[in-house]
Amino acid sequence: MDINIGQIFIAFIVLLFSLTIHEMAHAWTADRLGDPTARLLGRVSLNPLVHADPIGTILFPLVAMTTGFRFLIGWAKPVPVNVRQLRHPRRDYVLVAAAGPASNLLLAVAAAVLLRIVPVSPYTLGEPNVTAPMATLFATAMQTNVLLAVFNMIPIPPLDGGNVLGGLLPRPLASRYDSLIRPYGFVLLYVLMFTRGFDYLVIPPSRLLLSWLL
Repeated sequence: MDINIGQIFIAFIVLLFSLTIHEMAHAWTADRLGDPTARLLGRVSLNPLVHADPIGTILFPLVAMTTGFRFLIGWAKPVPVNVRQLRHPRRDYVLVAAAGPASNLLLAVAAAVLLRIVPVSPYTLGEPNVTAPMATLFATAMQTNVLLAVFNMIPIPPLDGGNVLGGLLPRPLASRYDSLIRPYGFVLLYVLMFTRGFDYLVIPPSRLLLSWLL
């Protein structure tokens, strides 16, 4: 398999930036809704170092990019949230959880807009062409952030979608859902990953969103 170092570099930088925005969105939203825990830990920041996880942010994504295993997308360190400090705990925790995927959707929209307004100049021998790498950067950012948003909204804890669903369900159902699903969340995610279940949960809605953006 041919490995394009340039494309891997662009994809990795895009993923690192996208995960940073995702986690910062969680931290910023929690702080605005009354819980300063993440802010006091320095997580309301665009510095990737405060959010990066050595395995999920660096190792797994690089393995995925060099092997073509697309569903080792990656993750960052989770943002700590003290639900009891939120002004309206159940409602606000849903907003905090949804803030991460929402930030990825906003990044995807921004990338799609930039992809439309930045012209790609034809290559001229002997002259640098910066518009082609820029177009690749914006296209990668759009696709990566759509995938991150859709993936994170799968309703399985600890993904954001699981936390959103838990906050939206009536309390008795939420409690039962949390006790039955949360302890096995990582197991379910691994099962989906190795049985190609993500092909049905992530790819179709991602393609639909990308078609709207394009």
